[in-house]
Amino acid sequence: MGSLDGRVAIVTGAARGIGASTSHMFAAQGVKLVLSDLRSSEET
Repeated sequence: MGSLDGRVAIVTGAARGIGASTSHMFAAQGVKLVLSDLRSSEET
């Protein structure tokens, strides 16, 4: 894989699971991140 340093990624569902893992991997590679997640009605 080529260098991701300086790239921008939008990650949805970033609070847990695959989204969280992807966010951590991208951050370690130097990617600038825009993260989002929704709170379900059960979590309020």
